[in-house]
Amino acid sequence: MTSTGAKTAPHVPVLVSEVIAALALRGNETAVDGTFGAGGYTRALLSAGAGRVIGFDRDPDAIEAGRSLVPDSRLELIQENFSQMDRVLNERGIGLVDAIALDIGVSSMQIDTAARGFSFQADGPLDMRMSRSGLTAAEFLNTAEEAEIARVLRDYGEEPRARAIARAIVAARPVERTTELAAIVRRAAGFRPGQKADPATRTFQAIRIHLNAELDELEQGLEAAERALKPGGRLAVVTFHSLEDRIVKRFFRERSGATPAGSRHRPALVDPAEPTFERVAKPVSPSERELSTNPRARSARLRSAVRTSASPRKERLQ
Repeated sequence: MTSTGAKTAPHVPVLVSEVIAALALRGNETAVDGTFGAGGYTRALLSAGAGRVIGFDRDPDAIEAGRSLVPDSRLELIQENFSQMDRVLNERGIGLVDAIALDIGVSSMQIDTAARGFSFQADGPLDMRMSRSGLTAAEFLNTAEEAEIARVLRDYGEEPRARAIARAIVAARPVERTTELAAIVRRAAGFRPGQKADPATRTFQAIRIHLNAELDELEQGLEAAERALKPGGRLAVVTFHSLEDRIVKRFFRERSGATPAGSRHRPALVDPAEPTFERVAKPVSPSERELSTNPRARSARLRSAVRTSASPRKERLQ
């Protein structure tokens, strides 16, 4: 998820200076922008001196637009999920890279295009597919069992009124438009104009995460980054809500060997595997100055670490 201004303004991603500092590019290194979006991080990586940037995005619209957004011969764009980066880099003979940036979630281009159906700020079809393939949000909501819809809202939106909202959605079917779904959610949640948080936000987030398997993609993407980085390579990950941030925090804790301290009642756990990451930085949040120009950045968190020379772990993130 990244920030945006007017349609013609240069795209500026969230925490861009902090990401570039964490990646600490040295002359002519190869970097991966695993979530190309509107090209904001890629543009910053190139400006910081990257000799080559490999940009991944599952969205064909982003890849198509990227060729004119960032017209630079050092950039190679690939339509693929970032969880596949190590396989694709090997297949193309690129091999291990020096730096990887991941900006998790929906991009500003997707949010601001009503026809993509990611936002209820403007009316559009309930789509929400990042890759333009698979089940649409409308198809999911109009065919899923009430209990399944409630589970998605609870697990991925942390919605306390998940059952009531799911019941209201099923009662109103077929649901086809973004503003239609938002109105159903507000009624079911007892929303009144003037309340600070719109409950439709949690529902839209939950459905989007479910349809695009975003949390699985993040877990697999972190493991792919571990396999794709050279010793001394840097990984920087920006997340936008607690579910994502917990996954990244847990990954870096496990991969750096930072197991919880023990007590006399519960001995400390010992991880026999050699750490694959070190120098795990404290999480970084946007400054007040950035928040004043981009309220979407409020929940953003940057976590970063440096790859060791240890072999990648074979087991999945627990």
